[in-house]
Amino acid sequence: MSEGPVIVLVRPQLGENIGKAARAMLNFGLTEMRLVAPRDGWPNPDAGPAASGADIVLKQAKVFASVAEATFDCSHVFATTVRKRGVTKPVLTPEDAAGEIRSAAGRSAILFGPERSGLASDDVALARSIITVPVNAEFGSLNLAQAVIIVAYELSKSETLAIPTRSRLDPPAPQEDLEGLILHLESMLEAAHYFFPEERARVARRTLRSLLTKPQWTAQEVRTMRGVLRTLARQADAQTDP
Repeated sequence: MSEGPVIVLVRPQLGENIGKAARAMLNFGLTEMRLVAPRDGWPNPDAGPAASGADIVLKQAKVFASVAEATFDCSHVFATTVRKRGVTKPVLTPEDAAGEIRSAAGRSAILFGPERSGLASDDVALARSIITVPVNAEFGSLNLAQAVIIVAYELSKSETLAIPTRSRLDPPAPQEDLEGLILHLESMLEAAHYFFPEERARVARRTLRSLLTKPQWTAQEVRTMRGVLRTLARQADAQTDP
């Protein structure tokens, strides 16, 4: 996707919701917002705080008088709506629509309706396809930012975006280090007469080894556990000294 799709908010009512939509967009790498006849005008002082830092989206936002003008340079227009509203058009999930947008030549625009009523039938009529989010049939109410973020997320799946909650994991510990940990623990357990009675020692050792090889210990984790065992050993020695 060389150029991201345009997010078009049609007659948005609250500046706060515009800001939240901008935040949702930038979370997934979308920056071009167009506003069609915002109820309270533009710029709106309530949008900035709600955007939580997505200022670039708000600064670049353009205002148009109609949906036709807002989508003048777009070859593909998608209308997000829960209902078809009597218009016969292809109905896509956000995932399917994202696939079409990524593979299509030319720019795409995605229309989102006003908070209270959604897109009017005349708005939907200008689109080539409808995007509908599969939701609970008994409660299908999504707010503006929620609708934007669902579509933006699907669009982002083919992009290289950071995953802030995922950190680089250390590689698993070498088998030699893990073996040292196991032998260290076994020696301490022998000194404490854990492997008793003798006929059960083999099973106990096998179970212990199985337990310690399950979690894929990292080298740092092995060092930490060896430190724990050394500390316990020193404490035990100190208690036995006369």
